[in-house]
Amino acid sequence: MAVSSTISLLLSATLAVVTFAGMQMFHTQLASTEWMTILGGFIGSLLFIFILTAMGNFLAVIFGKSYQMKILPEVGLCLGAALFASGLVHRVCITTCFLFSLVAMYYINKISGAKYAPPPQVMSTGKRKK
Repeated sequence: MAVSSTISLLLSATLAVVTFAGMQMFHTQLASTEWMTILGGFIGSLLFIFILTAMGNFLAVIFGKSYQMKILPEVGLCLGAALFASGLVHRVCITTCFLFSLVAMYYINKISGAKYAPPPQVMSTGKRKK
């Protein structure tokens, strides 16, 4: 069931704040072992998805539904915020967050392309049969 951009903005912003707070509350445990630092990077990539969703919905509310996010200003800012939050936990979390976020961006782009891409156009050769 789809929700409006405003409700999605509120939900994703709330989830981003809760995820960031959880990362800060449990940063000692997340930095304790190798597997926990990988988990910290994965949680950082979830934070990236939540921030990206919140920013996309905010821009859709401000500029309209047809607004498309760009790689450098919007996605780079969201990735930088997630990497910074992961860096507050452990240095290795930055690397794993980056890698998990790239994988997440690939699948987000793939799903978005399947849903919002225009249908393919059939090209005619210009010759007609008589």
